[in-house]
Amino acid sequence: MMARPCDMLPPVRGSLSHGAPLKDLVWFRAGGPAEVLFRPADIDDLAAFLAARPADLKVSVIGVGSNLLVRDGGIPGVVVRLSSAFGKIETDGLRVRAGAAALDGAVARAAADAGIAGLEFLRGVPGTIGGALRMNAGCYGSEIKDVFIEATAIDEKGNKIRLSAADMGFEYRKARGAAEDLIFVEAVFEGRKDNPTDIRARMDELSASREAAQPIKSKTGGSTFKNPPGHKAWQLIDQAGCRGLMIGGAQVSEKHTNFLINTGDASAAELEGLGEEVRKRVKEKSGVTLEWEIKRVGMAI
Repeated sequence: MMARPCDMLPPVRGSLSHGAPLKDLVWFRAGGPAEVLFRPADIDDLAAFLAARPADLKVSVIGVGSNLLVRDGGIPGVVVRLSSAFGKIETDGLRVRAGAAALDGAVARAAADAGIAGLEFLRGVPGTIGGALRMNAGCYGSEIKDVFIEATAIDEKGNKIRLSAADMGFEYRKARGAAEDLIFVEAVFEGRKDNPTDIRARMDELSASREAAQPIKSKTGGSTFKNPPGHKAWQLIDQAGCRGLMIGGAQVSEKHTNFLINTGDASAAELEGLGEEVRKRVKEKSGVTLEWEIKRVGMAI
């Protein structure tokens, strides 16, 4: 029998797990396994692995899975999940240096403690800095691009590269200039000086507003669809009569219609199918085509 790329992996200092379940690593709590899950020990371990891997080995990366739907057939190849070594946060003057595995909310809190304003919006963004960079995450009128200075990433050949704002090519919910094969490992942001107490007060207000409006305590993946130009996705979904709509164990949130919820043991297929049904009904009602904001990866069964 011919060996597969995943049978010929280079040695690592981190961990390699074959057939690793992913459903408990993503917020939807649904989906299949990773063919191989790689948790690199540090940046050098990640770079060495990418440089030495078989050329035809598929490599993908996940964060904490807050905006991710893994299909039920799982993800082929190697899935990289950055360890806590990639989660360090440091402040210097008005700048914040954060590892790609750092939680967005933790970065916001560190900035507040240092009296750095402008990063409060990250308190309302679920997930990690790596994912926030990839999708130019934002909420309440602010985005990553507003505070971004530079990012460090590892390319498919294991080279460490730095990207400026111009390199990233930030647009609404995407970084157009960042190649898909890049794995972000760190970023630097810059804010403005303010009183830590005032910053924390704004963060608390943002957090309370988010909790009141969104089903954040449910098994969900965050905002499902991007807001089309001139529209709010949730309003289009509501107008199409989709509030509370269900397919199997998947449901359109009653609280915020741009959120899909796993009410129990929904499959990834049910969640994705529900999303496609919502897109169909919105198109029929308003003529607007909704574009997925949640990243869907892997193979269907």
